[in-house]
Amino acid sequence: QVQLVESGGGLVQAGGSLRLSCAASGRTDSIYRMGWFRQVPGKEREFVASINWNGRTTLYADSVKGRFTISRDNAKNTLYLQMNSLKPEDTALYYCAARPEYRADYDYWGQGTQVTVSS
Repeated sequence: QVQLVESGGGLVQAGGSLRLSCAASGRTDSIYRMGWFRQVPGKEREFVASINWNGRTTLYADSVKGRFTISRDNAKNTLYLQMNSLKPEDTALYYCAARPEYRADYDYWGQGTQVTVSS
């Protein structure tokens, strides 16, 4: 089992920046791909970014490419999402997730941290 706790959300003006963190605990010795997802009320949860276990491979949604950067510090068991040039449409509840590399679906999810971008 892996437990995930997000932090770093808040209210920011358009054009501003935020850095989200996700602290992992439990069986963090396993090799996991980790990712960020976001959800707006009434809409499906959408993929934002993911990173493989050693940080060498990253994927981004087209909507955040060039503005968001995902990274991880395995020594600290922490995942990050640096969000720059934020737009009102980035407003959402942001979730951290983890899965073994060989699985297609994410097994573990955090509770989410709210990001609100004002215009």
